[in-house]
Amino acid sequence: MHSNRRLTEQRLDRVLGQRIRPAAHARATPLQVEIWNAPGEPVPVPDALTAPYRPVTVGHRWGPAWSTSWFRISGRIPPEWAGQRVEAVLDLGFDVTGPGFSTEGLVHRQDGTVVKALNPRNAWIPVGDPATGGAEFTYYVEAAANPTVPLPGEPHHAPTRAGDRPPWLTGGDATGDPLYRLRRADLAVFDREVWELAQDLDVLGQLMHELPEGSERRWQILHAVERALDAVDVQDVAGTATAAREVLRPALAAPAAGSAHRVSAIGHAHIDTAWLWPLRESVRKVTRTISNVTHLMDDHPEFLFAMSQAQQLAWLKDQCPDVYARVRRKAHAGQFLPVGSLWVEPDTNITGGEAFARQLIHGKRFYAEEFGVETEEMWLPDTFGYNAAMPQLMKLAGVRWFLTQKISWNTTNKFPHHTFWWEGIDGTRIFTHFPPADTYNSELTGAELAHGVRNFQDKGPANHSLLPFGYGDGGGGPTREMLARAERLADLEGSPRVVIERPADFFARAHAEYPDAPVWLGELYLEFHRGTLTSQLRTKQGNRRSEHLLREAELWSATAAVRTGFPYPYDALDRLWKTVLLHQFHDILPGSSISWVHRQAEETYTAVRTELDGLVDAAQRALAGPGPGTVVFNGAPFARGGIDALGAVLRTTDPAPAVTPAPYEGGHVLDNGLVRFVIDDRGLVVSAVDLAAGREALPPGAVANLLQLHQDFPNEYDAWDIDAFYRNTVRDLTDVEEVTAVDGGVEVRRGFGGSHIRQLLSLREGSRRLDIDTDIDWHERESLLKAAFPLDIRADHSTAEIPFGHVRRPTHTNTSWDAAKFEICAHRYLHVGERCWGAALVNDSTYGHDVTRDVREDGGTTTTVRLSLLRAPRFPDPDADQGGHRLRYGFVLGADIADAVREGYAFNLPERSVPGATGVTPLVTTDDEAVVIETVKLADDRSGDLVVRLYEAHGGRARTTLNTAVPWDTATETDLLERPLDGAAPARPSTPRSTSLHLTLRPFEIRTLRIGLRARP
Repeated sequence: MHSNRRLTEQRLDRVLGQRIRPAAHARATPLQVEIWNAPGEPVPVPDALTAPYRPVTVGHRWGPAWSTSWFRISGRIPPEWAGQRVEAVLDLGFDVTGPGFSTEGLVHRQDGTVVKALNPRNAWIPVGDPATGGAEFTYYVEAAANPTVPLPGEPHHAPTRAGDRPPWLTGGDATGDPLYRLRRADLAVFDREVWELAQDLDVLGQLMHELPEGSERRWQILHAVERALDAVDVQDVAGTATAAREVLRPALAAPAAGSAHRVSAIGHAHIDTAWLWPLRESVRKVTRTISNVTHLMDDHPEFLFAMSQAQQLAWLKDQCPDVYARVRRKAHAGQFLPVGSLWVEPDTNITGGEAFARQLIHGKRFYAEEFGVETEEMWLPDTFGYNAAMPQLMKLAGVRWFLTQKISWNTTNKFPHHTFWWEGIDGTRIFTHFPPADTYNSELTGAELAHGVRNFQDKGPANHSLLPFGYGDGGGGPTREMLARAERLADLEGSPRVVIERPADFFARAHAEYPDAPVWLGELYLEFHRGTLTSQLRTKQGNRRSEHLLREAELWSATAAVRTGFPYPYDALDRLWKTVLLHQFHDILPGSSISWVHRQAEETYTAVRTELDGLVDAAQRALAGPGPGTVVFNGAPFARGGIDALGAVLRTTDPAPAVTPAPYEGGHVLDNGLVRFVIDDRGLVVSAVDLAAGREALPPGAVANLLQLHQDFPNEYDAWDIDAFYRNTVRDLTDVEEVTAVDGGVEVRRGFGGSHIRQLLSLREGSRRLDIDTDIDWHERESLLKAAFPLDIRADHSTAEIPFGHVRRPTHTNTSWDAAKFEICAHRYLHVGERCWGAALVNDSTYGHDVTRDVREDGGTTTTVRLSLLRAPRFPDPDADQGGHRLRYGFVLGADIADAVREGYAFNLPERSVPGATGVTPLVTTDDEAVVIETVKLADDRSGDLVVRLYEAHGGRARTTLNTAVPWDTATETDLLERPLDGAAPARPSTPRSTSLHLTLRPFEIRTLRIGLRARP
């Protein structure tokens, strides 16, 4: 009997794949095909429609990597096909194993408007339904020759240059071997009855595979399938399809059990905004996918599709207005559902706090203005971990629900819930769901649905999960075959009930079903892809510097607008913010894209920096006024060097100088009376003393700023991963070429492998921070460079900055959850300490860190903090991080959390100087250093109101007075989008000339205030 089952299953696979599915387009006649190869980058559609085409036939090879070819296909519908559904079927050379990772095509009519896309599993074009016999037609197919880049675990995976931008794109004809071969170009009758039979057998066959071996339902299906296959004449599938379907009808009519799990299915197509293709190709992937989706909606009014990433819809609006018009119509009809609330799906570990707020602001505002939709979901299925400030930021933007799937990729610990409340560092909770099918690209297969039911962690109190379905990354989105599965699985014995519905409806029902779901406190740490905190340093530096430059541009432009009438650069700032937000996408900022993406990002960041420097300079010069002096600006939220926070002074004395190195026991010493650092003849820090506390920071015999080189060859994803075994091999870089006392500090030069490092160690008067300015000419491969600082501190946790606050993580490995966090994220600072003394590391571009503990022979505890400086992965960019870099980090002695916060800002917001004659009183100030002013800007609605965003940074309660430089009329607490919070009445000044506003903040609370000033720009 078991042998018969296996034979029937084998028979089903063969008959279905080799006879029934092909028979849906069996009546066919060849199309006439012509080709034109576009030179360089993709061309506008009108240029392609009038280009010179030449005839080709099936078998023609086309498409060097990254080129575009246009096919003109034409034909005449045979008279005998009148009244039937007729489709053109094209195979451009599809790799059917990877929708989204192969060639793709976009079909245009003769007037240039879009029909739909061609993809590996969606290779048909509607010609007539019902067809008119004798009618002639012509279509144009814009075909992209995107190279297939084998992923880890796939055959032929190896470092590849397929992701390099080919030089011929800047001009001239495409060069290189063609990647694809035209395999089919036919006009065919679409036999719906045969196609329906294929869907019947497909659903029942997949369900049968997933049912328990001995279940009666499995054997009932097996029997029905066997009888249906007997009814099919493989030489005349069309003539016998109806009879075979009748045999299957009872098996398909059996209803699901009343207790069956309920799956809310929603059409989706996760499109990486860049990854194994450049940004320009993502624009075309979006157009192709959305043209498919909106076309499918015409035939399937029950079909709903959720689209995240406002940036992608903004591209569509700009690049393909006719498809965007279809989107708007379908959105109005309720079929096309904007979700996600974000500009792109960003990396949420590395993105800064204010930038993450702007992701929400620009995303939600786009959806509201373009579609009249107030999105309530955050949709981040593929991001590599989630910072613990997100719940509060979501709530402040009006987001109620959060969805991701990525935590199912954990390599050590299985996350214990699929539906739960996620609590952030301030106590805010957001209702959260992880689809238990463990995919955001479902095909609605029996295997996926069965896995979702088995895997669901919250059985009993909950019986409901969500499942996004559709081919992503340019694979074309949902297909008519997927919708056929959903129809058959709506109420089918042995299967969960599948219903296509809006994510908002799912969340409302799930919340009502499980209001007391368990709570998960703190970050959602992904136990995977830890290397993304370090890969592609230049991209990360570009983002960090852009975030701080945007802060300064808004601050000084707002200050100048209020004080001098300076024209606030609304349009430029809006455009620059969106450019930076775009590059925070979760395969750009993490460093996991092809070379083309990262080289283009570096060029973009250079242009952004130039423009923002210009905006800052113009505003500062307007504030400083003409004059022969030097006006020094402090963009940090803390006073320093005689300058108020967010203000400027006319400098009459030199800034605090760097300490002159003194000889010391064969090395050098830097001593400013507060701290003393001894650097030996190897260029290593052998002593770090807090003179005020009388405490040596380093353990006996230990050295700090020790550069360590590890072999870094992870098991699977090169640019993504750091595996724990990297620690098994380490080389301490103690050999030195030169250690020299120079003006401003101690210069150390080292060489190793093919690389060279120059470091300048310096200490300024009045500072407790040793600055380490590092130039690296990096030419290692599959290596990881770290800088180690062993400390004579017993610390059972470290404190790392995240957006709008910090998190504490264990330094021990008591549990598998603790041990899995062997590489952690910190923004501008990482702090470790005991009750009354601590130390911090600050940086200008580093995110990856690790902290370990060791007990010494003398009974003391060494806590070693290390920064990850550079990696050298070879996939997907074989030249990742090669070449020259400059980065900076600092070692702060005697630091508490307040010191770490202050030094982190100071390190990333250096003083700026312009010629002038006038100092600047800060536009806003607070009188409690725990309350950090993050943002000062003018309101986005151009009303002239001042917007101030601030937060409590130390993790405690705070009372502060916010002072403005000019009197104010009203002060209203708003959400992130500068709209009054529910129930928030505007505050009024106590006197007509009042400039003070009293505030109380909870730990890590973020507040946004909209202030109507008496003196308006």
